[in-house]
Amino acid sequence: MNAPRPYAMRARADAKAATRLRVLRAVLALSEEKMTIEITLDEVASRAGTSVQTVLRHFGSRDGLLDAAVGLASAEVEQERRAPAGDVTGAVEAVVAHYERRGDFVLRLLGQEHDPRIAAVVGPGKELHRRWVQEAFGPQLQARPESDRDALVDLLVVATDLYTWKLLRRDRGLDQPTTQSRMHAMVTAILASGD
Repeated sequence: MNAPRPYAMRARADAKAATRLRVLRAVLALSEEKMTIEITLDEVASRAGTSVQTVLRHFGSRDGLLDAAVGLASAEVEQERRAPAGDVTGAVEAVVAHYERRGDFVLRLLGQEHDPRIAAVVGPGKELHRRWVQEAFGPQLQARPESDRDALVDLLVVATDLYTWKLLRRDRGLDQPTTQSRMHAMVTAILASGD
């Protein structure tokens, strides 16, 4: 019996990866339409054009599937928020663009935070936002006395937070450029305080 040829093995691996990604995208799309807790494996399989058995073969369980979907979304979020360290304008532009893309979805997740599975998703998201602030504004923070940094990080977290975007963009009905400008003004004022 002949061993499988390398190109055949590669084609199978590519097909497997494509199926896996299609399933993860289906979960993310469904979670934008309904409460995550309501998503069933049947819906995911149907949306991905595959079977429940295939979903389970790839992820083991519904929890494994949701964990993998969170991992994919987290990696995408980090990529979306990238800006050169110290570039205030670039950082605010990146975070506002991220909120424009995912803000309403994340607000729905935060509304489900009482569910332990959802809390396990949004908790790391909050930590990610704080780390992003520390990295994005790192040069400005390093220039300040160490005793001031923690308070400045707190203020910058609030100035660039999803709820700040929501207050300006959704509650006040401001357009994206105005929302971005006001968030930029808050960040600039915070960084200039105490100079």
